[in-house]
Amino acid sequence: MDKLYSVGKSNPRMAAMLLLFGLLMASLEIAGAQIGVCYGRNGNNLPAPGEVVALYNQYNIRRMRLYDTRQDALQALAGSNIDLILGLPNDNLQSISSSQANADSWVQDNIKNHPNVKFRYIAVGNEVNPTGSQAGFVLPAMQNINKAISSAGLSNQIKVSTAIDTGVLGVSYPPSSGAFKNEVLSFLKPIISFLVNNNSPLLVNLYPYFSDLSNMNYALFTAPGVVVQDGQLGYKNLFDAILDAVYSALERAGGSSLKIVVSESGWPSAGGTQTTVDNARTYNNNLIQHVKGGTPKRPTGPIETYVFAMFDENNKSPDLEKHWGLFLPNKQIKYQINFN
Repeated sequence: MDKLYSVGKSNPRMAAMLLLFGLLMASLEIAGAQIGVCYGRNGNNLPAPGEVVALYNQYNIRRMRLYDTRQDALQALAGSNIDLILGLPNDNLQSISSSQANADSWVQDNIKNHPNVKFRYIAVGNEVNPTGSQAGFVLPAMQNINKAISSAGLSNQIKVSTAIDTGVLGVSYPPSSGAFKNEVLSFLKPIISFLVNNNSPLLVNLYPYFSDLSNMNYALFTAPGVVVQDGQLGYKNLFDAILDAVYSALERAGGSSLKIVVSESGWPSAGGTQTTVDNARTYNNNLIQHVKGGTPKRPTGPIETYVFAMFDENNKSPDLEKHWGLFLPNKQIKYQINFN
């Protein structure tokens, strides 16, 4: 940007034009960088991590969500300039929650030992059942990881969160009435307070596919006009309606200042109802374009979003779970998609 100011007084119009161009390019870069893709590895025929990182770069995918800490993937990401959500798997929660030393070791092994990886968030647990046996481990694990990150001097660079699904909503319609189920509040409220206090976002896995297929235009971002009128707010797509219902629920639970990161969203291309390549193409392309803006309730965008998933994963079950990939395991793209 220094060069933009060095044009001098002799041509102020040119300086102003160059400055405007620079700001425009910066804004386009920021908007484009809001999209990531989830790199799941639950398959026995997937390419090596180095090839996967090269594929991200080839298609200008600048953000990744990784669900585990296998070192081959972290090593492949070194120097790639790809922003990363790193997952702390659910089966590690008890160990990390019970010991600060364990959390310190986890951060040493998976963060500090990889100084050339651009860590963005740590997702401590994924869709942990709020009333299940692991629920009590989530917040202590988040606190211990956060202490380890802070001790490493990385708290301004890496934020600690957890990923929830929208099944925690007890009320989702209309969006302004969104509220969490009573039985999950004892789990969620302390986590919300932690996120607020640490200026961390809440990660939400958000799937219109699993919510309502009765109006496919509403689900696929193709409705020609407003489908749901909620007071003064009009909803043309189900994604926005679900997201704003979560925002409404957060407001009722003390989290009105929180930002949501959509840590998963996508559409399967086979294996179930309305699972076609055409529907997957339509949803994911429209999703990428849509999240450059905001929602009716939170119109200031963009919405940081991670498409699920990079590859079809053949070790998953039932069959529906195998077909969420943008790419086939041989690295062939399944359908045309524009990440910009």
